[in-house]
Amino acid sequence: MNTLDIDKRPEDTRVVVAMSGGVDSSVVAGILNREGYDVLGITLQLYDHGAAVHRAGSCCAGQDIDDARRVCETLGIPHYVLDYEKRFRDTVINPFMESYVAGETPIPCVSCNQTVKFADLLATARELGADALATGHYIRSRANPAPGNPQRRALFRPIDSERDQSYFLFATTQEQIDYLRFPLGGLSKAETRALAEDMGLVVAKKADSQDICFVPQGKYADVIAKLKPNAALAGDIVHLDGRVLGNHEGIVHYTIGQRRGIGIATGEPLYVVYLDARSRRVIVGPKEALETHRVYLRDINWLGDAPVEVSAAQGFACFAKVRSTRPPAPATLRSDESGIYVDLEIGEAGIAPGQACVLYSAPGADARVFGGGFIERSQRAPEAEASLKALLSQPAAA
Repeated sequence: MNTLDIDKRPEDTRVVVAMSGGVDSSVVAGILNREGYDVLGITLQLYDHGAAVHRAGSCCAGQDIDDARRVCETLGIPHYVLDYEKRFRDTVINPFMESYVAGETPIPCVSCNQTVKFADLLATARELGADALATGHYIRSRANPAPGNPQRRALFRPIDSERDQSYFLFATTQEQIDYLRFPLGGLSKAETRALAEDMGLVVAKKADSQDICFVPQGKYADVIAKLKPNAALAGDIVHLDGRVLGNHEGIVHYTIGQRRGIGIATGEPLYVVYLDARSRRVIVGPKEALETHRVYLRDINWLGDAPVEVSAAQGFACFAKVRSTRPPAPATLRSDESGIYVDLEIGEAGIAPGQACVLYSAPGADARVFGGGFIERSQRAPEAEASLKALLSQPAAA
């Protein structure tokens, strides 16, 4: 058994490395090449590379593709570039815009992993005769055999909790996990950069990508206005108690939980509580109206040992993350006639539809990832829930 848990000698094991042009995936290629594996580097061109050649913090475009090519030259491994722009636009960018216009808070990085990277690229790796697809994500996997599937693997949080990317990988299917490998899961970012220096890689000091790759400086509304110009329609800013406080130039300019920049002054601190896309209303209220202890999930990807329906029906104790930057907190997976939901022991504020709720076995670095789902809706405190339902049942002002 080699270091990738594949029953072959490294030199007989072909591995495709998904290379974004950053330091992490470059080091993965370097590690596997040093260990004697038959390594192929593949970079996906995902969006207009001409517009992103000089933009810092990007990936999979212009300069990044060139960096990946130079790394492969240094390592002496083949490098291929695949044009996935149309696929990326159809499966990631367009759904992101539709979701955002509908008042949700989508996570395009999850969609990208679900479709372009772990479906399309994975299929390409298989076509090339690869035994595994390796990426530079900070997450770990290890053997978890099951009846009928001795090669089954499970996901775990990485050693470096500050680099933990498990929140963005919860939708990875069991079949994909069994084929994927994550060599950086046991390293810190500092160790990764040190390896890049030792290997003489041109990207050793390259800055990490910070923004969503197709959204420069995190300005979602600007991108949507450019690509979907009719999406930003004006409407009312309405208090939970029914008062119309002002107007806005499009709900795409607001997010649930937002306080600053709402555009009204009432003498009391107000927060965006709900985005009513159907009536184009931004609904605001006091901070306590954001408090949420229950979230209902859709599009669940379950990686536990028992079926999700069984686990939820029995009440499955776990730890949940509803934001990538928060540590997992105590929770329970349950179900009722409305579907599968998660009860959060510690309330969260500002939860929006479209966010992910990811479930773990424990709060620490060795926690197993049980999967999760996208938030369909959240359930607030009874008073706030009643006020919101009453308001949504009324038509918007003419």
